[in-house]
Amino acid sequence: MGLADDARAFFRLVGEKLAERRLDPLVRRRAAQGAALGPFEVAVHFPDPPVNLYQLRQWYAPLERLAEQHPVAVLVKSALSARTILEETSLPVVLVPTVAELETWLKANQTLAVLYVNQNSRNFTVLRSPEPVHVFCNHGESDKAYMVSNQVKAYDLVLVAGDAALRRLEQGVYGVERTRLVPVGRPQVDVGHRGPRLPEDGRTVVLYAPTWEGDRPSNAYSSVASHGEALVAALVASGRHRVIYRPHPRTGQASRAEARASRRIVALLEAANRADASAGHLADLGPGFGWQLGAADVCVTDVSATSYDWAATGKPLLLTRPVSPEAWVDPEGIAGAVPLLEAREAGDVVEHLDALLAEGTGERYAELVRDHFGDTSPGAATERFLAVVHEAIEERRAQRAERSAPRP
Repeated sequence: MGLADDARAFFRLVGEKLAERRLDPLVRRRAAQGAALGPFEVAVHFPDPPVNLYQLRQWYAPLERLAEQHPVAVLVKSALSARTILEETSLPVVLVPTVAELETWLKANQTLAVLYVNQNSRNFTVLRSPEPVHVFCNHGESDKAYMVSNQVKAYDLVLVAGDAALRRLEQGVYGVERTRLVPVGRPQVDVGHRGPRLPEDGRTVVLYAPTWEGDRPSNAYSSVASHGEALVAALVASGRHRVIYRPHPRTGQASRAEARASRRIVALLEAANRADASAGHLADLGPGFGWQLGAADVCVTDVSATSYDWAATGKPLLLTRPVSPEAWVDPEGIAGAVPLLEAREAGDVVEHLDALLAEGTGERYAELVRDHFGDTSPGAATERFLAVVHEAIEERRAQRAERSAPRP
Protein backbone atom coordinates (compact mmCIF):
# COMPACT_ATOMS: atom_id res chain seq x y z
CA MET A 1 0.00 0.00 0.00
CA GLY A 2 1.49 3.39 -1.04
CA LEU A 3 1.40 6.79 0.65
CA ALA A 4 -1.69 7.82 -1.29
CA ASP A 5 -3.53 4.70 -0.13
CA ASP A 6 -2.39 5.30 3.44
CA ALA A 7 -3.68 8.86 3.29
CA ARG A 8 -7.05 7.78 1.91
CA ALA A 9 -7.37 5.13 4.62
CA PHE A 10 -6.48 7.70 7.30
CA PHE A 11 -9.03 10.27 6.14
CA ARG A 12 -11.69 7.55 5.75
CA LEU A 13 -11.06 6.45 9.33
CA VAL A 14 -11.25 10.04 10.61
CA GLY A 15 -14.50 10.57 8.72
CA GLU A 16 -16.00 7.42 10.19
CA LYS A 17 -15.01 8.45 13.72
CA LEU A 18 -16.63 11.86 13.28
CA ALA A 19 -19.78 10.26 11.89
CA GLU A 20 -19.84 7.84 14.85
CA ARG A 21 -19.75 10.74 17.31
CA ARG A 22 -22.55 12.61 15.57
CA LEU A 23 -24.74 9.53 15.37
CA ASP A 24 -24.06 8.11 18.83
CA PRO A 25 -26.71 10.07 20.83
CA LEU A 26 -29.39 9.59 18.16
CA VAL A 27 -28.73 5.87 17.77
CA ARG A 28 -28.63 5.39 21.54
CA ARG A 29 -32.10 6.91 21.85
CA ARG A 30 -33.49 4.69 19.11
CA ALA A 31 -31.72 1.63 20.48
CA ALA A 32 -33.05 2.32 23.99
CA GLN A 33 -36.59 1.81 22.71
CA GLY A 34 -35.73 -1.71 21.59
CA ALA A 35 -33.64 -2.42 24.69
CA ALA A 36 -36.70 -1.69 26.82
CA LEU A 37 -38.27 -4.86 25.37
CA GLY A 38 -35.77 -6.99 27.31
CA PRO A 39 -34.55 -8.94 29.12
CA PHE A 40 -33.04 -10.75 26.16
CA GLU A 41 -32.19 -14.45 26.30
CA VAL A 42 -30.09 -14.29 23.12
CA ALA A 43 -27.49 -11.74 22.04
CA VAL A 44 -25.92 -11.59 18.57
CA HIS A 45 -22.47 -10.05 18.84
CA PHE A 46 -21.52 -7.89 15.85
CA PRO A 47 -18.57 -5.56 16.63
CA ASP A 48 -17.83 -4.65 13.00
CA PRO A 49 -18.25 -1.51 10.87
CA PRO A 50 -20.93 -1.28 8.16
CA VAL A 51 -18.65 -2.71 5.43
CA ASN A 52 -19.04 -6.14 7.07
CA LEU A 53 -22.80 -6.03 7.54
CA TYR A 54 -23.18 -8.62 4.78
CA GLN A 55 -22.11 -11.12 7.44
CA LEU A 56 -25.10 -10.29 9.62
CA ARG A 57 -27.72 -9.51 6.97
CA GLN A 58 -27.97 -13.13 5.85
CA TRP A 59 -28.96 -14.08 9.40
CA TYR A 60 -31.84 -11.58 9.75
CA ALA A 61 -34.59 -14.02 8.75
CA PRO A 62 -33.43 -16.99 10.90
CA LEU A 63 -32.85 -14.66 13.86
CA GLU A 64 -36.31 -13.13 13.49
CA ARG A 65 -37.71 -16.66 13.62
CA LEU A 66 -35.61 -17.41 16.70
CA ALA A 67 -36.96 -14.25 18.34
CA GLU A 68 -40.44 -15.77 18.22
CA GLN A 69 -39.22 -18.33 20.79
CA HIS A 70 -36.47 -16.47 22.65
CA PRO A 71 -36.02 -12.67 22.82
CA VAL A 72 -33.05 -11.67 20.63
CA ALA A 73 -30.99 -8.46 20.57
CA VAL A 74 -28.07 -7.45 18.34
CA LEU A 75 -25.07 -6.00 20.19
CA VAL A 76 -22.96 -3.56 18.17
CA LYS A 77 -19.99 -1.27 18.82
CA SER A 78 -20.51 1.00 15.82
CA ALA A 79 -23.26 3.62 15.71
CA LEU A 80 -23.04 3.55 11.91
CA SER A 81 -23.74 -0.20 11.91
CA ALA A 82 -26.50 0.20 14.49
CA ARG A 83 -28.30 2.79 12.35
CA THR A 84 -28.31 0.50 9.32
CA ILE A 85 -29.40 -2.59 11.25
CA LEU A 86 -32.27 -0.65 12.84
CA GLU A 87 -33.46 0.26 9.33
CA GLU A 88 -33.14 -3.26 7.92
CA THR A 89 -34.62 -5.56 10.56
CA SER A 90 -37.15 -5.65 13.36
CA LEU A 91 -34.56 -7.08 15.76
CA PRO A 92 -33.74 -4.78 18.70
CA VAL A 93 -30.26 -3.23 18.54
CA VAL A 94 -28.14 -2.31 21.55
CA LEU A 95 -25.14 0.01 21.23
CA VAL A 96 -22.31 -1.16 23.53
CA PRO A 97 -19.13 0.58 22.35
CA THR A 98 -17.16 -0.21 25.53
CA VAL A 99 -16.38 -3.49 27.26
CA ALA A 100 -17.86 -2.11 30.49
CA GLU A 101 -21.20 -1.39 28.81
CA LEU A 102 -21.16 -4.83 27.20
CA GLU A 103 -20.53 -6.64 30.47
CA THR A 104 -23.17 -4.57 32.29
CA TRP A 105 -25.75 -5.37 29.63
CA LEU A 106 -25.05 -9.12 29.64
CA LYS A 107 -25.33 -9.25 33.41
CA ALA A 108 -28.51 -7.17 33.55
CA ASN A 109 -30.22 -9.36 30.95
CA GLN A 110 -28.94 -12.68 32.32
CA THR A 111 -28.34 -13.60 28.69
CA LEU A 112 -28.40 -17.35 28.10
CA ALA A 113 -26.75 -17.51 24.65
CA VAL A 114 -24.46 -15.34 22.55
CA LEU A 115 -24.27 -15.94 18.79
CA TYR A 116 -21.31 -14.91 16.61
CA VAL A 117 -21.40 -14.46 12.82
CA ASN A 118 -17.69 -13.89 12.20
CA GLN A 119 -14.19 -14.50 13.59
CA ASN A 120 -13.52 -10.95 14.77
CA SER A 121 -10.91 -10.91 17.55
CA ARG A 122 -13.27 -8.65 19.53
CA ASN A 123 -15.47 -11.69 20.07
CA PHE A 124 -13.09 -12.57 22.88
CA THR A 125 -14.33 -9.63 24.96
CA VAL A 126 -17.62 -11.53 25.20
CA LEU A 127 -16.19 -15.05 25.29
CA ARG A 128 -14.64 -14.18 28.66
CA SER A 129 -18.10 -14.44 30.20
CA PRO A 130 -18.76 -17.98 31.50
CA GLU A 131 -22.50 -17.47 31.97
CA PRO A 132 -24.01 -17.66 28.45
CA VAL A 133 -23.49 -20.51 26.01
CA HIS A 134 -21.33 -19.24 23.13
CA VAL A 135 -22.44 -20.32 19.64
CA PHE A 136 -20.39 -19.71 16.49
CA CYS A 137 -22.78 -19.46 13.54
CA ASN A 138 -20.35 -18.01 10.98
CA HIS A 139 -21.58 -16.06 7.95
CA GLY A 140 -20.80 -18.53 5.20
CA GLU A 141 -19.50 -22.02 4.66
CA SER A 142 -16.72 -22.48 2.12
CA ASP A 143 -13.60 -24.47 1.22
CA LYS A 144 -11.29 -21.52 1.91
CA ALA A 145 -8.29 -22.26 4.09
CA TYR A 146 -9.50 -19.91 6.86
CA MET A 147 -12.44 -22.25 7.52
CA VAL A 148 -9.94 -24.55 9.27
CA SER A 149 -9.33 -22.26 12.23
CA ASN A 150 -8.17 -23.02 15.74
CA GLN A 151 -10.56 -20.28 16.88
CA VAL A 152 -13.49 -22.70 16.74
CA LYS A 153 -12.25 -24.29 19.95
CA ALA A 154 -13.15 -21.10 21.83
CA TYR A 155 -16.90 -21.66 21.39
CA ASP A 156 -19.24 -24.02 23.20
CA LEU A 157 -20.99 -24.88 19.93
CA VAL A 158 -19.95 -24.45 16.30
CA LEU A 159 -22.76 -24.62 13.74
CA VAL A 160 -21.63 -26.07 10.41
CA ALA A 161 -23.43 -26.90 7.20
CA GLY A 162 -22.95 -30.66 6.93
CA ASP A 163 -20.73 -33.73 7.08
CA ALA A 164 -18.09 -32.21 4.80
CA ALA A 165 -17.48 -29.42 7.31
CA LEU A 166 -17.24 -31.92 10.16
CA ARG A 167 -14.49 -33.79 8.34
CA ARG A 168 -12.69 -30.58 7.44
CA LEU A 169 -12.52 -29.42 11.05
CA GLU A 170 -11.76 -32.82 12.56
CA GLN A 171 -8.92 -33.39 10.10
CA GLY A 172 -7.56 -29.85 10.15
CA VAL A 173 -7.90 -28.66 13.76
CA TYR A 174 -5.96 -30.57 16.39
CA GLY A 175 -7.96 -31.41 19.50
CA VAL A 176 -11.34 -30.10 18.29
CA GLU A 177 -14.17 -31.82 20.16
CA ARG A 178 -16.68 -33.50 17.85
CA THR A 179 -19.51 -32.91 20.35
CA ARG A 180 -19.15 -29.16 19.82
CA LEU A 181 -19.68 -29.36 16.04
CA VAL A 182 -23.35 -29.37 15.04
CA PRO A 183 -24.56 -29.66 11.40
CA VAL A 184 -27.56 -27.43 10.64
CA GLY A 185 -27.34 -26.85 6.88
CA ARG A 186 -27.52 -23.26 5.62
CA PRO A 187 -30.51 -21.55 7.31
CA GLN A 188 -29.33 -18.22 5.88
CA VAL A 189 -30.50 -19.23 2.39
CA ASP A 190 -33.47 -21.28 3.57
CA VAL A 191 -35.79 -18.29 3.19
CA GLY A 192 -37.63 -16.51 0.40
CA HIS A 193 -36.01 -13.39 -1.06
CA ARG A 194 -37.58 -10.64 -3.13
CA GLY A 195 -35.69 -9.39 -6.13
CA PRO A 196 -36.15 -7.65 -9.47
CA ARG A 197 -38.22 -9.37 -12.12
CA LEU A 198 -36.03 -10.34 -15.06
CA PRO A 199 -37.37 -10.62 -18.63
CA GLU A 200 -38.42 -14.11 -19.69
CA ASP A 201 -37.03 -14.11 -23.22
CA GLY A 202 -34.99 -17.30 -23.45
CA ARG A 203 -31.64 -15.85 -22.44
CA THR A 204 -29.54 -17.96 -20.08
CA VAL A 205 -29.16 -16.01 -16.85
CA VAL A 206 -25.61 -16.23 -15.48
CA LEU A 207 -24.83 -15.19 -11.93
CA TYR A 208 -21.21 -14.06 -11.74
CA ALA A 209 -20.58 -13.65 -8.01
CA PRO A 210 -16.85 -13.38 -7.24
CA THR A 211 -15.51 -13.14 -3.72
CA TRP A 212 -13.25 -10.33 -2.48
CA GLU A 213 -9.48 -10.29 -2.88
CA GLY A 214 -8.70 -11.19 0.72
CA ASP A 215 -6.14 -9.68 3.06
CA ARG A 216 -3.32 -12.19 2.47
CA PRO A 217 -2.12 -14.51 -0.33
CA SER A 218 -3.62 -17.62 1.31
CA ASN A 219 -7.06 -15.94 1.20
CA ALA A 220 -6.74 -14.46 -2.32
CA TYR A 221 -9.54 -16.29 -4.13
CA SER A 222 -11.07 -13.40 -6.07
CA SER A 223 -11.39 -13.66 -9.86
CA VAL A 224 -12.45 -10.04 -10.45
CA ALA A 225 -9.07 -8.88 -11.77
CA SER A 226 -7.85 -12.22 -13.14
CA HIS A 227 -10.98 -13.56 -14.89
CA GLY A 228 -13.76 -11.03 -14.56
CA GLU A 229 -13.45 -8.65 -17.49
CA ALA A 230 -12.76 -11.30 -20.14
CA LEU A 231 -15.47 -13.53 -18.70
CA VAL A 232 -18.18 -10.86 -18.65
CA ALA A 233 -17.15 -9.48 -22.05
CA ALA A 234 -17.58 -12.94 -23.60
CA LEU A 235 -21.00 -13.45 -22.03
CA VAL A 236 -22.18 -10.02 -23.17
CA ALA A 237 -20.91 -10.60 -26.70
CA SER A 238 -22.78 -13.89 -27.06
CA GLY A 239 -26.19 -12.22 -27.17
CA ARG A 240 -27.59 -15.38 -25.53
CA HIS A 241 -26.78 -14.57 -21.92
CA ARG A 242 -27.99 -12.16 -19.26
CA VAL A 243 -25.38 -11.39 -16.62
CA ILE A 244 -26.06 -10.66 -12.97
CA TYR A 245 -22.77 -9.31 -11.64
CA ARG A 246 -22.76 -9.61 -7.87
CA PRO A 247 -19.33 -8.71 -6.43
CA HIS A 248 -18.54 -9.33 -2.78
CA PRO A 249 -19.33 -6.26 -0.64
CA ARG A 250 -15.65 -5.99 0.31
CA THR A 251 -14.38 -6.11 -3.29
CA GLY A 252 -11.66 -3.51 -3.70
CA GLN A 253 -11.17 -2.88 0.02
CA ALA A 254 -7.63 -4.31 -0.02
CA SER A 255 -6.69 -3.88 -3.68
CA ARG A 256 -7.09 -0.86 -5.94
CA ALA A 257 -6.56 -3.13 -8.95
CA GLU A 258 -9.60 -5.18 -7.90
CA ALA A 259 -11.65 -2.03 -7.36
CA ARG A 260 -10.74 -0.71 -10.83
CA ALA A 261 -11.48 -4.07 -12.47
CA SER A 262 -14.87 -4.20 -10.78
CA ARG A 263 -15.74 -0.71 -11.99
CA ARG A 264 -14.76 -1.67 -15.54
CA ILE A 265 -17.05 -4.73 -15.37
CA VAL A 266 -19.94 -2.52 -14.25
CA ALA A 267 -19.20 -0.06 -17.07
CA LEU A 268 -19.10 -2.92 -19.57
CA LEU A 269 -22.57 -4.10 -18.52
CA GLU A 270 -23.97 -0.57 -18.61
CA ALA A 271 -22.58 -0.06 -22.12
CA ALA A 272 -24.10 -3.37 -23.27
CA ASN A 273 -27.51 -2.32 -21.94
CA ARG A 274 -27.28 1.01 -23.77
CA ALA A 275 -26.41 -0.79 -26.99
CA ASP A 276 -29.25 -3.30 -26.59
CA ALA A 277 -32.17 -2.31 -24.39
CA SER A 278 -33.37 -5.93 -24.24
CA ALA A 279 -30.10 -7.24 -22.81
CA GLY A 280 -31.12 -6.64 -19.20
CA HIS A 281 -27.70 -7.16 -17.67
CA LEU A 282 -27.55 -6.22 -14.00
CA ALA A 283 -24.72 -4.91 -11.85
CA ASP A 284 -26.09 -5.91 -8.48
CA LEU A 285 -24.36 -3.78 -5.86
CA GLY A 286 -27.19 -3.70 -3.32
CA PRO A 287 -27.16 -5.18 0.19
CA GLY A 288 -29.54 -8.10 -0.34
CA PHE A 289 -28.36 -11.55 -1.36
CA GLY A 290 -30.55 -14.58 -1.95
CA TRP A 291 -32.94 -13.78 -4.78
CA GLN A 292 -30.11 -14.28 -7.27
CA LEU A 293 -30.03 -18.01 -6.44
CA GLY A 294 -33.51 -18.47 -7.83
CA ALA A 295 -33.22 -16.02 -10.72
CA ALA A 296 -30.10 -17.45 -12.39
CA ASP A 297 -29.78 -20.63 -14.46
CA VAL A 298 -26.07 -21.15 -13.84
CA CYS A 299 -23.43 -19.62 -11.60
CA VAL A 300 -19.79 -18.67 -12.07
CA THR A 301 -18.10 -17.95 -8.76
CA ASP A 302 -14.90 -18.44 -6.82
CA VAL A 303 -13.93 -20.78 -4.01
CA SER A 304 -16.20 -19.04 -1.50
CA ALA A 305 -19.39 -19.24 0.52
CA THR A 306 -21.36 -18.40 -2.63
CA SER A 307 -20.28 -21.71 -4.17
CA TYR A 308 -21.87 -23.47 -1.19
CA ASP A 309 -25.05 -21.43 -1.37
CA TRP A 310 -25.36 -22.08 -5.09
CA ALA A 311 -24.59 -25.80 -4.79
CA ALA A 312 -27.60 -26.16 -2.52
CA THR A 313 -29.83 -25.16 -5.47
CA GLY A 314 -28.66 -28.22 -7.44
CA LYS A 315 -28.11 -26.08 -10.56
CA PRO A 316 -24.88 -26.09 -12.63
CA LEU A 317 -21.84 -24.39 -11.13
CA LEU A 318 -18.53 -23.29 -12.66
CA LEU A 319 -15.70 -22.38 -10.28
CA THR A 320 -12.73 -20.16 -11.06
CA ARG A 321 -9.29 -21.37 -10.11
CA PRO A 322 -7.47 -18.74 -8.00
CA VAL A 323 -4.25 -17.40 -9.49
CA SER A 324 -2.55 -17.07 -6.11
CA PRO A 325 -0.46 -20.22 -5.55
CA GLU A 326 -1.01 -19.87 -1.78
CA ALA A 327 -4.82 -20.01 -2.11
CA TRP A 328 -5.60 -23.63 -1.28
CA VAL A 329 -8.10 -25.50 -3.48
CA ASP A 330 -9.56 -28.51 -1.67
CA PRO A 331 -9.81 -31.52 -4.01
CA GLU A 332 -12.24 -33.12 -1.55
CA GLY A 333 -14.51 -30.08 -1.52
CA ILE A 334 -16.82 -28.54 -4.09
CA ALA A 335 -13.81 -27.71 -6.29
CA GLY A 336 -13.19 -31.43 -6.68
CA ALA A 337 -16.65 -32.08 -8.06
CA VAL A 338 -17.22 -29.21 -10.50
CA PRO A 339 -15.20 -27.78 -13.42
CA LEU A 340 -12.54 -25.16 -12.68
CA LEU A 341 -12.05 -22.19 -15.02
CA GLU A 342 -8.45 -21.08 -15.46
CA ALA A 343 -7.72 -17.37 -15.86
CA ARG A 344 -6.39 -17.96 -19.39
CA GLU A 345 -9.73 -19.61 -20.30
CA ALA A 346 -11.96 -16.80 -19.03
CA GLY A 347 -12.67 -15.59 -22.56
CA ASP A 348 -13.93 -19.08 -23.47
CA VAL A 349 -16.53 -19.11 -20.69
CA VAL A 350 -19.45 -19.45 -23.12
CA GLU A 351 -18.17 -22.79 -24.41
CA HIS A 352 -17.61 -23.99 -20.84
CA LEU A 353 -21.13 -23.03 -19.78
CA ASP A 354 -22.70 -24.59 -22.88
CA ALA A 355 -20.96 -27.89 -22.08
CA LEU A 356 -21.93 -27.65 -18.43
CA LEU A 357 -25.62 -27.00 -19.15
CA ALA A 358 -25.74 -29.76 -21.75
CA GLU A 359 -24.18 -32.29 -19.39
CA GLY A 360 -26.30 -31.44 -16.35
CA THR A 361 -25.26 -31.94 -12.74
CA GLY A 362 -25.54 -35.71 -12.29
CA GLU A 363 -25.57 -37.98 -9.24
CA ARG A 364 -22.09 -37.01 -8.09
CA TYR A 365 -23.22 -33.41 -7.74
CA ALA A 366 -26.36 -34.49 -5.89
CA GLU A 367 -24.25 -36.54 -3.49
CA LEU A 368 -21.97 -33.54 -2.96
CA VAL A 369 -25.00 -31.42 -2.00
CA ARG A 370 -26.16 -34.05 0.50
CA ASP A 371 -22.67 -34.33 1.97
CA HIS A 372 -22.31 -30.58 2.39
CA PHE A 373 -25.83 -29.66 3.51
CA GLY A 374 -27.81 -32.70 4.56
CA ASP A 375 -31.55 -32.16 4.05
CA THR A 376 -32.05 -29.19 1.70
CA SER A 377 -35.85 -29.36 1.57
CA PRO A 378 -37.50 -25.96 2.25
CA GLY A 379 -37.51 -25.09 5.93
CA ALA A 380 -35.34 -28.01 7.06
CA ALA A 381 -32.19 -25.99 7.82
CA THR A 382 -34.13 -23.28 9.64
CA GLU A 383 -35.82 -25.84 11.86
CA ARG A 384 -32.47 -27.47 12.66
CA PHE A 385 -30.99 -24.09 13.58
CA LEU A 386 -33.93 -23.20 15.82
CA ALA A 387 -33.88 -26.60 17.52
CA VAL A 388 -30.13 -26.50 18.22
CA VAL A 389 -30.18 -23.00 19.70
CA HIS A 390 -33.33 -23.75 21.73
CA GLU A 391 -31.74 -26.88 23.17
CA ALA A 392 -28.56 -24.99 24.07
CA ILE A 393 -30.56 -22.25 25.79
CA GLU A 394 -32.67 -24.66 27.81
CA GLU A 395 -29.61 -26.68 28.83
CA ARG A 396 -27.87 -23.52 30.07
CA ARG A 397 -31.04 -22.44 31.89
CA ALA A 398 -31.15 -25.79 33.66
CA GLN A 399 -27.43 -25.59 34.53
CA ARG A 400 -27.90 -22.15 36.06
CA ALA A 401 -30.88 -23.31 38.07
CA GLU A 402 -28.94 -26.30 39.38
CA ARG A 403 -25.97 -24.14 40.31
CA SER A 404 -28.10 -21.57 42.16
CA ALA A 405 -30.27 -24.14 44.00
CA PRO A 406 -29.72 -24.29 47.77
CA ARG A 407 -27.38 -27.10 48.76
CA PRO A 408 -28.44 -29.56 51.48
